[in-house]
Amino acid sequence: MSRAPGSFVWPVRVYYEDTDAGGVVFYANYLRFMERARTEWLRSLGFDQARLMEQQGVLFAVRSVQVDYLRPARLDDRLEVTATINQRGRASLVFAQTVERQRESDAPELLCRGEVKIACLDAGSFRPVSVPENILKALSDPEVETRER
Repeated sequence: MSRAPGSFVWPVRVYYEDTDAGGVVFYANYLRFMERARTEWLRSLGFDQARLMEQQGVLFAVRSVQVDYLRPARLDDRLEVTATINQRGRASLVFAQTVERQRESDAPELLCRGEVKIACLDAGSFRPVSVPENILKALSDPEVETRER
């Protein structure tokens, strides 16, 4: 499966705590995996979310999510979660995200895909504010954007 240019990739291993009674990843945990990928992308660019709140007075919150579950992930699967920015608004970012199972001999298998709209909010009032220019600049740098962990 080919990745979109500018995708950030975050590896995840499925643990017992991630699964439901049927032995597959509980559906809400895919959202947790996607959240971690977005957070680690910001961290890889030098933006710690706690510091963003303290120093720049902003935070990011999920505004909406649309997810398609295609195949189940199972205990001990090696997954890769991608995050790609599809749209940039004044006070929002829209991410396209995927979760893929990594296999030794075959191509990765797409398990889940989603679109997540993130709002940039004032940390005190929770009202929308512009995404800080330094973050937009870092997200626009093609060399930095494709960095994998």
